[in-house]
Amino acid sequence: MLSKLLFYLVLLPLAYLPIRVLYALSTFIFFLLYKVFGYRKKVVFNNLRNSFPEKGDEEIAVLAKKYYRHLADIAVELVLNMRLSPKKLFARYRVTNPQMTTKYFEQGKSVILMSAHYNNWEYMITSLEHQLLHHGVGVGKQLSNVPLDKCLNKRRTRFGTEVVFADTVRQTFEYYEHHHVPTAYMMLCDQSPNDIHKCWWTTFLNQDTGVIYGAEYFAKKYNIPVLYYEVNKVKRGFYEVTFRHITDTPNDTQHGEIVEKYVRMLEQTIKQQPEYWLWSHRRWKHKRPSENV
Repeated sequence: MLSKLLFYLVLLPLAYLPIRVLYALSTFIFFLLYKVFGYRKKVVFNNLRNSFPEKGDEEIAVLAKKYYRHLADIAVELVLNMRLSPKKLFARYRVTNPQMTTKYFEQGKSVILMSAHYNNWEYMITSLEHQLLHHGVGVGKQLSNVPLDKCLNKRRTRFGTEVVFADTVRQTFEYYEHHHVPTAYMMLCDQSPNDIHKCWWTTFLNQDTGVIYGAEYFAKKYNIPVLYYEVNKVKRGFYEVTFRHITDTPNDTQHGEIVEKYVRMLEQTIKQQPEYWLWSHRRWKHKRPSENV
């Protein structure tokens, strides 16, 4: 009940404030996160230092500050996303090369879109159904606050994108592939895996990293082409999405090859502008099991 009150009495009314007011609020949120509460500062600084050992303390501090400013923007954009019309959303979030997915749609094929919590991922969830010809499915991780998560998902999916979680993802793939519905499965694969024995272990940003294997698993099971998509910030509040090819023939790849290609692409993206990745996530909380060493 409290979660629904928070959503309908606080978050949703905030969404209808003028955009310039929301970005002014972002500046205040940055002040709270960075200066007052120090939100996960230890996690952020440790992640940055371990990922960029060549950078000195001053460079890391500057990078962390930029990250918190961006995180505050993402927070207000999550709220803003709840009320944007399709026209205004697409003006702020544009796919530069949709033809890369159109060819698969015309062949009656689904496509797996691998990406990360880099720049704005919420706009992609909401706009996916209309950005592409495919039916859009976002594969995500449910919030611990289930009532609030349900309220947020109603707004995320208002334009037709479907959001599924771990407990229904297998049934979702099975249904759409069995019924030959060309579907774009959006999968953010940079989260820490739940099972360290069933993920792909590699070196990512100078650290031993377990990567969720699900995208490669489903690609091979249903022979679905795989693309990586990169989200670049054009200016404050405006983004461009660019698709990059991973494979058209997943069953011809070696075990872990798809995940490894994704990791190398994501690493390249992050190194270009590190402040736009989700550094406050406890990404490296797991250690590689001895059998994977």
